[in-house]
Amino acid sequence: MNIVVCIKQVPANTHVKMDPQTHTLIRAGAGTVINPYDLHALEAALELRELYGGKVTAFTMGPLQAADVLKTAIGMTVDDGILISGREFAGADTLATSYALAHAIKKYAPADIVLCGKLAVDGDTAQVGPGLSQWLGMSLVANAVEIKDISNGRITVSRLMYDGIETVRTSLPVVITVSKELNNPRIESIKGRLRAANFEPKIVSAEDIKCDFGKIGLKGSPTSVRKVFVPDRETVKNEIVEGKDVADKAEKIADYLRKAQIVV
Repeated sequence: MNIVVCIKQVPANTHVKMDPQTHTLIRAGAGTVINPYDLHALEAALELRELYGGKVTAFTMGPLQAADVLKTAIGMTVDDGILISGREFAGADTLATSYALAHAIKKYAPADIVLCGKLAVDGDTAQVGPGLSQWLGMSLVANAVEIKDISNGRITVSRLMYDGIETVRTSLPVVITVSKELNNPRIESIKGRLRAANFEPKIVSAEDIKCDFGKIGLKGSPTSVRKVFVPDRETVKNEIVEGKDVADKAEKIADYLRKAQIVV
């Protein structure tokens, strides 16, 4: 069984400063770590390998220093790691990112199962996993909290829904995004850290993975962040809604939202 895990390097803390001119995050000097949800995806992959055999390959896209998260994966005993890197990928949104990852996976590690964290903490969009399922032509199971069984080319997964937990069964290959409730990620072993210290990932370019240059980086990104800012809490005004009953209060809130043109 071939298992792929897509991981991401994110800022090490939530106290990231913003550029007052460009209104974008200043990542330099902030320190980076592997996206916390991706640790659960790595653990799920390793547990599946222990149960069913096979190979686990980690993929990430980013600058050369993103190789650090692949070293973390290797330290956890992942078999191999591939870094997609190059100026042509800069400025990619989730659509362009999932496109590049999918092309790399197709070429270097055609997968039975692709695992991702349910979201990245620096973007919080939860769009890369679903994007991968479309580009790869695979089924999608999102927000998994338990992987129950794999047999006869099918997999059973329980996923967290708004109103409870739903168990589904689908055919392989499949993309699964995982929630933190799925498992407790293992720590890197001493042997794993020694291997990671000497590990050099395969670095691939857009030409290597036969990308359409119009679908990667800024050119392939129909969405962009126009402005990021910290809310000015000193100017926020709180208002207590009074009313004779719940219905009366709800109507007053609805009226306020209509006047603010938040709802119609």
